[in-house]
Amino acid sequence: MQNPLKKTLFALYVLVIVCMAAATVVEKYSGTDFVRSNVYGAWWFSLLWAVLTAAGIIYFLRHRCKSWSGIALHLSFVVILAGAFVTHVSSERGTVHLRQGAYISTCVMYDSHNQPHDAQMPFQMRLDRFDVQYHEGTDAAEDYVSQFTIIDHGKQYSGKVSMNRIFRYGAMRFYQSSYDNDMLGASVSFNSDPIGIPLTYTGYALLFLSLIYMLFDPHGAYRKLLRLSHLKKGLMMVALLFALGSGSARAHVLPKESADRFGRLMVLHNSRICPLQTLAVDFTKNLYGKASYNGYTPEQVLTGWMFYADDWMQEPMLRLKGAAMRDRLQLPEYVPVSQFFNSAMGGYTLGPYVQEYYGGNHDAFHSQVAAIDNKIQLIMELRNGSLLKLFPYTYKGNTTWYAPTDSLPKTMDREHQQFVRSIFFLLSDYALTSDYAQMDAVVGKMLKYQQKNGGASLPSDRRVAAERIYNRIPFATILFMVCLAMGIISFLHAIIRMCREDNGANAKGANGNDGLSVCSKRLHVSFFVVNYVVMLLSFCALTYCEYLRWTISGTLPMTNGYETMLFVAWLVQLLALVCGVRFRLLVALGFLMSGFFLLVSHIGQMDPQIKHTMPVLNSPLLSVHVSIIMMGFAMLSFTFISGLTALLLRLVSSTAQPKMIQLQQLSLVFLYPALAALGIGIFVGAIWANVSWGEYWGWDPKEVWALITFMIYAVALHTRSVPQLHRPTAFHVFMTLAFLTLVMTYFGVNYFLGGMHSYA
Repeated sequence: MQNPLKKTLFALYVLVIVCMAAATVVEKYSGTDFVRSNVYGAWWFSLLWAVLTAAGIIYFLRHRCKSWSGIALHLSFVVILAGAFVTHVSSERGTVHLRQGAYISTCVMYDSHNQPHDAQMPFQMRLDRFDVQYHEGTDAAEDYVSQFTIIDHGKQYSGKVSMNRIFRYGAMRFYQSSYDNDMLGASVSFNSDPIGIPLTYTGYALLFLSLIYMLFDPHGAYRKLLRLSHLKKGLMMVALLFALGSGSARAHVLPKESADRFGRLMVLHNSRICPLQTLAVDFTKNLYGKASYNGYTPEQVLTGWMFYADDWMQEPMLRLKGAAMRDRLQLPEYVPVSQFFNSAMGGYTLGPYVQEYYGGNHDAFHSQVAAIDNKIQLIMELRNGSLLKLFPYTYKGNTTWYAPTDSLPKTMDREHQQFVRSIFFLLSDYALTSDYAQMDAVVGKMLKYQQKNGGASLPSDRRVAAERIYNRIPFATILFMVCLAMGIISFLHAIIRMCREDNGANAKGANGNDGLSVCSKRLHVSFFVVNYVVMLLSFCALTYCEYLRWTISGTLPMTNGYETMLFVAWLVQLLALVCGVRFRLLVALGFLMSGFFLLVSHIGQMDPQIKHTMPVLNSPLLSVHVSIIMMGFAMLSFTFISGLTALLLRLVSSTAQPKMIQLQQLSLVFLYPALAALGIGIFVGAIWANVSWGEYWGWDPKEVWALITFMIYAVALHTRSVPQLHRPTAFHVFMTLAFLTLVMTYFGVNYFLGGMHSYA
C-alpha cells in the first residue's frame, strides 16, 4: 500500500516544484498578470496543492511519526496551506483612490484572478492630508503618509497609514499604496481576511516553534547526529580551487593635500548628504572602473576634471567594458573622452548611435554606446557644475542643497547668492595659477558656509568619519584576495595531510604505530593556529566594514546585492570560527566560501554605493527576514562544498568511503539549522509583506524560488522515505545539485527573472 502512495506523493511533489519553476520563467516573457490568472490563481494549481496535501497527510499518518517536533512541523504546513486556501476563496481586497476634501464611496475590487471591477464601499472616506516625508536636506523619500477620515453611519473615525504602518477598521486593513503627482490625492489599498490571516499566522507560529524545537529536541535526529563519534573527532576535508592598466602622461592635478581638503566638503549625492570624497570615488569608478587612476586619489581625479578639463580630456580613463563597441570602432579598452569628439566628423561621433539606441535599437553595440554616453554626460554635469550640490539653504526649517547652476530661491539674500554663483570662478583662478594656499582658504570658507547653513541635514561627525574611512579602504578587494589565498594554501595542506594519514594508517597496520611524527603533528597544529588567527583578523575587518556601512547609512547593511554578499561572507566566517575549533578544516572551507562571496561582491556585478533605504524597506521585520535567510544560505554553501569534496575524494581515492560518510554527517549538521533558518526567514518575510502591502504571499519569483529551495533541500532529511539518500555518493550528488536552486534563488532572480525582490 505504501509504495504506490509514496510514488504518487513523490510525483506530486516534483510536479508542484516543476510547475512553480516553470511559472517564474513564463512570467519573464508573458507578464505577472498572465501567470497570476493562468497558474497561481487557476483552479488546477489549487487542486494540485490540495491533492499533494491530502496525499502527504495520508502518508504521514501511515508512517506513524513519533517525534513531536516532526508532527508539529508537518502540521504547521497543513495549517499554512489551509490559511492560504481560506484567504484565496474568502478574502476581499481592493484599492480606493482618495482626493483631498472629497467624499469617496466607490473603490476598485480584485477577484481571485486579479481582475479589477468597480464596487461600492459600506462607508465613505475623505483624504485629509497626504505628505511625503524626506530625509533632511535631500530629495530621498523617508515615508509616505496618508491621513483620512472614515464616515460610517454619521460617525467619523480618523485613520493614518504609511509604509509599514497599517490602519484597522473592523475587519478591514488599510495600507499606503501610491499618490498623485499633485500631492492632493493618494491611493489606499485594503483587504478583509478575518479568518485566513489568523489561521495562516497560527501556522507560521507553529512552524517557527517546531523548527526551533527540531534543533533542540534531545531525542530528535539532529541531537543524535551531534553525538556521533565521527563528529566528535573532528573530520572534514574540503576541496574547492579558485584561480586566480594603462599608462599615460601625468595629468594636471591639485596637490593631494588640497584635493583632500576639497573632499571634506559635503555634497548632495545619491539623494543623501555625504562627503565630496564619496562623489569622487563613485565618479572615478564610473569612468575608470577603479577607485583611483594612474596613482591619483579619487579627489584628485574629480578636481582634475573640474579645473583642468582640457588636460583630462586626453587621459585614457573611459573604460569600454563591452567587446562589441571595441571591435566595431577598433578601440582599446581604455580611451580618452577626446576620442569621441571630432569636428571633421560632425562633432560628437557617438551622437548618431545614441539616437539609434533611444530609437529602439538595444543590441550589444548600441547598449555599450549608451553606457559610454552616460559616462560622458556625467563629465559634462561635473564641468557645468550641476553635479556639485554643495550649498545648503535653510528656510522655515526645510533645508535644500543647491549647485552653482541651479535657480536659487528669491528668499536667499544677495550676498549668499553671489557667494554660490562666483565661488567656483574664484577656485578655478587659484587652481590655474597654482595658488593652492588661497584655494585651501576658500575651501575652508565653503566648509564654514555648509556648517552654518546646513542645519539638521548635515551628517554627524561620527558618520562622516566612518564614511571617509570606508572610502579609503577597499575591504572587499583586500579580503577576497586574503581569503582565497589562504583557502588555496589550506586546501593543498589538507591534501598533503590526507595522503599522510592514509600512509600512516597503512604503517600502523604494519608496524603498530600511527606513522606520523610528533614534529608533523606539531606542524599541523601550528598551521591550524595560523589559519584560525588569520580568519579571526579577516572576520574583525569584515565586521568593521559592516559597522562602517551601518553607521553611514543608518540602517542594517542588507538592502542590496553587494551588502547581502558581504553579510553572507561575514556569516560564513562566523560559522567557521565558532565551529572551527571542533572541526578544524572548517576554517579552510570558510576561507574558500567567504573568499568566493567577497570576490562576487568585488567584481563589479553589484552596486556598492550607499543610499537611503526605500520607505517600504525601512522595517525591522525586513532586517530579520534577510539576515535569517542569508544565514541559511551560508550554511547551505557548506553542504555544497562538502558534497564537492566527497565526490572529488571518490574520484581520486579507492578508500574514500569513510571520509564520504564523515562528510555526509557534517553536511547534515549544517543542513538542519540551514533549513530552520530558511523556513523561518521565508515566513518572517511573508509577515513583513502582509504588514507592508496586505499580501503575505504574492508569488514573486524570488518567493517562489526560495520555497523551491526549501522544498528540495527538505528531501535530504527524509531518508526513511527516500532511502537512496542513505548512500553517501547519492547524498552528495543530491546536495551538490540542490545548490543550483540556491544559485537560482539569489542570482537567477536578480539577473534573469526580475521581480519585486530583484536588486541586481
